[in-house]
Amino acid sequence: MPTTPSQLPAVRAMAGDLAIRMDYDLDSVEDLRLAVDEACATLAAIALGDAPLTVVFETTRAGLHIDAWVPTAEGTDVPRDGFGWAVLQTLADNVEGRPASQREVPAGDGGEGPVAVISMDKYLPGQRPAQLVGSAGSDDSVAP
Repeated sequence: MPTTPSQLPAVRAMAGDLAIRMDYDLDSVEDLRLAVDEACATLAAIALGDAPLTVVFETTRAGLHIDAWVPTAEGTDVPRDGFGWAVLQTLADNVEGRPASQREVPAGDGGEGPVAVISMDKYLPGQRPAQLVGSAGSDDSVAP
């Protein structure tokens, strides 16, 4: 989808709809909406030109895993030092931002083009697994 501000509410709405269907409580639904919105806004700010934003939702018994990514210039990393990143760490149970390639991300084109990706997990109550859902790595700065 385009990274324009007018398109980002659609992704936020999809996250909320999935969370409601998965029986998250209302606070968790709103947390997911806000986290997805913040992740998309962060990525839109570093996207290469008018490159599209890709968001992949994965539902499991433990919860919801989200990978969001945009093509970027070589060497671009996800900013993790501002208020937006603090918001993501607060709202998601696990969050990771990193540079990658199209080959490494879900729904990528299989090439070596650089991308920036934010992966996050939101677990259902009582479902926090010993191993993380999806491909997000551990971030020790996130409180359990």
